[in-house]
Parts: sequence; structure tokens; C-alpha cells
Amino acid sequence: MSSGRAPRRRSTLLAATAVAGVITLSACGGGQAGGGGNTNFVTGSGGISTVAKGERTDAPKLDGKTLEGKALDVADYKGKVVVLNFWGSWCGPCRAEAKHFAKVAKQTEDEGVQFVGVNTRDPKKSLAVSFEKDFGVTYPSLYDPTGKLLLRFPKGTLNPQAIPSTVVIDRDGKLAARTLVALDAEKLRKMIDPLIAEK
Repeated sequence: MSSGRAPRRRSTLLAATAVAGVITLSACGGGQAGGGGNTNFVTGSGGISTVAKGERTDAPKLDGKTLEGKALDVADYKGKVVVLNFWGSWCGPCRAEAKHFAKVAKQTEDEGVQFVGVNTRDPKKSLAVSFEKDFGVTYPSLYDPTGKLLLRFPKGTLNPQAIPSTVVIDRDGKLAARTLVALDAEKLRKMIDPLIAEK
């Protein structure tokens, strides 16, 4: 009797492991900020959620120390399109998208775009600093080892819910677009170009 149960148990365990693997591949880790409520945002086929200009909510206060130990307040970039990338050096998809972010950050510098990283859940700054060096990331990153900045986003807004997540703030300091998946340069441009074009 026990020999009949073992294969069944094994196949159930394999199925559970496969599901867990898919969740892990889709994102490195979920944030604790949830959705809900009347969101007013539309998710396109590329996984990019956007909010129409008149319906956007204010971005939360995002400030702290960078990986280099300098004070940074995202509100100081009001008047620019701000691309916030939530990442960790331990995250495979973050590693895959980092070179694309470094490239597009340089391309859009003169178009009024400011990239800001938010490094989260890295217990040692040195790991994050090495990551930036390895991938040529020259824009600043806030150091947020406990993920407290992720929790400042109100529920029902374009909040980061996974690592990596990318949130774009418009020139008026409002939440305009979000994706919860890793992006290449083309998809990143598709996300920010409409906001660059806004007057």
C-alpha cells in the first residue's frame, strides 16, 4: 500500500515545486504593499500600467541615504520625469535589466529624465555597490535594506509589489506608470517616452 502512495506524493511534491519555481522566476520577491480600491490605472499588453494625466495621485515621500551615504529626496527632482527602479543585487531579473537601465538613463539625461534606484533587502551595501559597478549604473540609488520605502506607496496606487519593479513619476510629482517585470531598453523607452512628450 505504501508503495502506491509514494509515487503520488512525489508527483504532488514535484507539481508544488514547479509552481514555486514559476513564481520565483516571475519576480524575485513580493513587496508587502498591496493593491485594492479604485485604481484608475490601465495595464497594457506589455505589463505596463498607466494612469491618465488628470487621474494621477501624488508620489509618496521617498528620501534617505544613497549607497554612497549622501542624502537624497526624490521630491527635489520635481519638474523632471523620474524613473524609480526597485532592485536587489541578489535578484536575477534585476541583473538582466540593469545594463538596459544604465543605457537608457544616459540616453534620456538631456530630455529631463532622472533615474533613481531603490536598493532593497541587501544586508551589505558592498554587494549593491559592486552590482552598480558591474553593470555601469551611474545614477544614484537609495539604500533601503528593510524595504520601508516600498511601504510608503498607498494601496490602490501604482505601487511596487515585486523586485524588480519600476515606477515612473511625471514632472508634477505624480505616479504615472508602473511595471512589475524586468524591462529591456525598448520596453523601458516605451514606458517613459510618452511622459517625456507630455507638456
